[in-house]
Amino acid sequence: MQPYFVPYAGYFRLFAAADVVVMFDCVQFPRHGWVHRNRLPISSDATDWFTLPLGKAAREARISELTFPPDARARMEARMQRFPILVQARKNGTPLIDRLLQIANDPVAEYLAGLIDDLTRMLGLERTMVRSSTLGISAELRAQDRVIAIAQRLGATRYVNLSGGRALYDHATFAGAGIDLAFLTPYGGAMESILARLLAEEAPVLKEEILRETILEP
Repeated sequence: MQPYFVPYAGYFRLFAAADVVVMFDCVQFPRHGWVHRNRLPISSDATDWFTLPLGKAAREARISELTFPPDARARMEARMQRFPILVQARKNGTPLIDRLLQIANDPVAEYLAGLIDDLTRMLGLERTMVRSSTLGISAELRAQDRVIAIAQRLGATRYVNLSGGRALYDHATFAGAGIDLAFLTPYGGAMESILARLLAEEAPVLKEEILRETILEP
């Protein structure tokens, strides 16, 4: 799965369902996706994008190649001011806000993976996590062939994805590679960012929801 910025709770079902979670950062950065942004409330009935500040990158840049500009932390702090829940959480000294601002000279993918790792610890769902860009998989492999190569490199016998992956992967091809293919059912819980939810709800309650919704099917 691509490393998303403070994704919805349903994303974390991957951690409940798997022993090893691969952050798929060896692919082209989707500029209109969820890797660098998420929606947070700005009022009781409206949301807007909360976006990570990114350094300049070529249009074909991979997620693993993204960087932060030198003033990334200052930009993040300024952008937080638009979101009342973040402003209040910072006034309250909420550690999660401090974690969001821990931006250094590391690659964006490393920041995202580290943030997701910390969120799984908060939820009690921590798992081994690997960034796909560290595995040395041939750039010539595409789509499901690349996924299968990654799974084989890690010695996996099952590959789990969200329900949206059904159109991308073929059971017979995976079976031929000795890998069982399974999908999580569509998520029945709330779809807002885990950040907003953790600022308003207890982590154990969210964990119960995530586990309850972790249902696999072929």
